[in-house]
Amino acid sequence: MICVSIGRGRHRHVIAEYRHLVDQGARLVELRLDYINGEVNLKRLVADRPSPVVISCRRAIDGGKFVGSEEQRRLLLRTAIAEDVEYVDIEADVAASIPRFGRTKRIVSFHDFRKTPDDLEEIHGRLCKLDPDIVKICTMANHPCDNLRMLELTRRSETPMIGLCMGDIGAPTRILAGKFGAPFGYATFHHERALAPGQLSFQQMTETYHYDRIDADTEVYGVIADPVGHSLGPLVHNEAFRHHGLNKVYIPIRVPREDLARFIDDAARMDIRGLSVTIPHKEEVVKKLTEADAVVAGIGSANTIIFDGKKRQGYNTDYRAAMESLEAVFGGRDEAQRKLRGRTALVLGAGGVGKAVVYGLIRRGVNVVVADGEARQALLLAQRFDCRSVEWSARHSLSPDLLFNCTPIGMHPNVDETPFEKHNLRPSSLVFDAVYNPENTLLVKEARSRNCLTITGVEMFVRQACRQFKLFTGQEGPTDLMRETIRRAIGAVKY
Repeated sequence: MICVSIGRGRHRHVIAEYRHLVDQGARLVELRLDYINGEVNLKRLVADRPSPVVISCRRAIDGGKFVGSEEQRRLLLRTAIAEDVEYVDIEADVAASIPRFGRTKRIVSFHDFRKTPDDLEEIHGRLCKLDPDIVKICTMANHPCDNLRMLELTRRSETPMIGLCMGDIGAPTRILAGKFGAPFGYATFHHERALAPGQLSFQQMTETYHYDRIDADTEVYGVIADPVGHSLGPLVHNEAFRHHGLNKVYIPIRVPREDLARFIDDAARMDIRGLSVTIPHKEEVVKKLTEADAVVAGIGSANTIIFDGKKRQGYNTDYRAAMESLEAVFGGRDEAQRKLRGRTALVLGAGGVGKAVVYGLIRRGVNVVVADGEARQALLLAQRFDCRSVEWSARHSLSPDLLFNCTPIGMHPNVDETPFEKHNLRPSSLVFDAVYNPENTLLVKEARSRNCLTITGVEMFVRQACRQFKLFTGQEGPTDLMRETIRRAIGAVKY
């Protein structure tokens, strides 16, 4: 079950949103009294309510907006209990002064907006002594391990517990709360009106993550990156899981560089079975693998990990996806091999995708030149594969048969940027842009205007996602569904 939080300044707006949410399927709603301007008419808010309700009224120190006296605030909470609401949320330091009465259940809560304290167990123990029906602990996640500590505490708690980490690093706790035993999770009415850092919208929780279907047996997959908010992997993979009726969920996991090694060591404790790996971890994660296929060994970069007991198996679906996209344009593998051999390609970007593309092109007899904003990265990649590199400023001095953009230049929201100027594009050449959001980047548009053959990042993304899906599930990925999902997502306003 998801509790949807509403914070509005006027009573009629609160009531309207409340009824709308219930019409949309919400089964529990939190009314934040501290957001209401002026005197609160509690009877008006809870009379003829269409679903169970949680009443809370937060002070500024707890992330709230209440400006009245502390006695006024506590009176509102006592009044809510007297009105026989289903739940009232009470901070730990005032719980003793607001006694139990009637059928109203007590949520005794603790908030820390700076960190996830080291003494989480002790805090939990103190809350459990304050006559709660539910213990709620919300802290700021500064490291991915904070999520694991919170989820494991939720699972162990004898008193029903809601343990949430705030901020973008804390997203896994919001999506996996139910899997680890929380009686309900929290969401906001709309993604632009989050009432706590990192809070997801009701629509995201239900339509993207299918929160109501997650249980103790749900297998967890995800994407690790920093940042991770731009990834469309959760949309695509969760839709594919739903299509196949699989009890799996795919989540975004922000992992800073310095936390990567520990996160990989701890991943199995979160029941993570597989990961997509993207910027900036594709190279560094190879050090944490116990097994790797020949492509990963050849490239030195992995974008997929499968956890099998103590094994961490690494794969690179970027390489195969890029080459399959090329082969589709040239009429198949054999024809592509014939047409590519001896051509000259300029690869922009020496990161994980750039490595995969260079590896594939070299194996097909292409003369490769690499350029990157960091000249040393381009030089190292060129040395690894015995090809050429040029300074970024010299990239326009070439007139390649094939141009590959493996940088994020042109990605949303910087859609007016291009890594290669239009007048330097050779007509009839091939331009491959790995950026998939938007699909029709400025580079792709200008290449088409010059009569170049183009391959968009959507094609590569869908192909690599299908290969990941098969590694995750053993089943073929639903290619058309994945393509439709990603195009629908990037064609509209993103959340």
